[in-house]
Amino acid sequence: MKSDNLKIAVIGLGYVGLPLAIEFGKNREVIGFDINKSRIDELKKGKDSTLECSLEELQEAKYISFTSNLDAIAACNCFIITVPTPIADNNLPDLDPLKKASEAVGKILKINDLVIYESTVYPGATEEFCVPILEKSSGLKFNKEFFCGYSPERINPGDKDHKLVDIVKVTSGSTEKISNLVDDLYKGIITAGTHKADSIKVAEAAKVIENTQRDLNIALINELAVIFNQLDIDTEAVLNAAGTKWNFLPFKPGLVGGHCIGVDPYYLTHKAQSIGYDPKVILAGRRLNDSMAKYVVDQLTKEMGDRDIEINSSKVLIMGLSFKENCPDIRNSKVLDIIEELLSLDVIVDVHDPWVNKSEAERSFGLVLKNDLIKGAYDAVLLTVAHEEYKNMQPDELRALLKKEGILYDIKSIFPKSSSDLRL
Repeated sequence: MKSDNLKIAVIGLGYVGLPLAIEFGKNREVIGFDINKSRIDELKKGKDSTLECSLEELQEAKYISFTSNLDAIAACNCFIITVPTPIADNNLPDLDPLKKASEAVGKILKINDLVIYESTVYPGATEEFCVPILEKSSGLKFNKEFFCGYSPERINPGDKDHKLVDIVKVTSGSTEKISNLVDDLYKGIITAGTHKADSIKVAEAAKVIENTQRDLNIALINELAVIFNQLDIDTEAVLNAAGTKWNFLPFKPGLVGGHCIGVDPYYLTHKAQSIGYDPKVILAGRRLNDSMAKYVVDQLTKEMGDRDIEINSSKVLIMGLSFKENCPDIRNSKVLDIIEELLSLDVIVDVHDPWVNKSEAERSFGLVLKNDLIKGAYDAVLLTVAHEEYKNMQPDELRALLKKEGILYDIKSIFPKSSSDLRL
């Protein structure tokens, strides 16, 4: 079979699936499937609440259609699964979305069909976890009656400079023939080119270590920030000085959340522990990054104590809820950890974020986002996300929100050191 003969259905139309479906839909027929009917309804109206795709991009995809009806994709012979792979409260992989998607596809799987997974998983998950589900649900035999591929998503939500087509696509297949087919399929849309991995396991491992590497590098910088704060040294000044050497990596301290960096390492460590190896460095980095929200609150309350600000019933404004700048995505946002720490101290917390959907924030976290910023109302203002709207403000505008002895904590180091009272 040639890639031109593949009839594609993209399963899951979130931050990953929709851009992929759109790119395919510019030149060939593709069906976008999602179990969330309201998501399908908004896409049919040319709206994307994730803000990953504009109305113009949706209109460019002339050959795309959307459905929440499984029967509507039954005639397809290539199913690309892009559902999320989060972690549970115990930091173990939550494969339930992947399981349900595989079961659904298995019900309509036919002889010689191809199933490609893009969801981030641990090495071996496609063949050890997903394939048995497909076999059971379809009654077909793997690599005889149906085939699989794996091509990990590498999209960076909110990044308009590095979009899907601009990032080299890692591809793989369950046989050499299928590997070539999958690679050829993605070559049709990825202008940056593709990299054909030696196996599905290699492709799975490549993706999961990308974010593990970033997680560990940020953990190092976070630990350095804690040390430098104790030494009364400005972390940003140190990083700027060290960054004058060509091979110094440009990482900054901060909260590590989102659906990838704060999640993917746990998929790798889970697999490592299942084979009897106890990861040390990776988990140490995870623990440190997960502790940063508490560190921020500890720094804030210490400063409040030094200024004789009563912590109990004090009022704090959190500026930014999404897990990163210029993006509405609140999945696994570590800003929530800061909010919970403050609430546990009986602090009154207001939250503002111009990017986040207010109904989603209330539905997901029980938070009612503020529309307006009130002058002179707060004992502390925490700049938690470097949204463009906040970067365009002047420090005096932020200080105007504070009470007389109020504290401005610039967690993202948006402004010069002299403009804030605290920062990482």
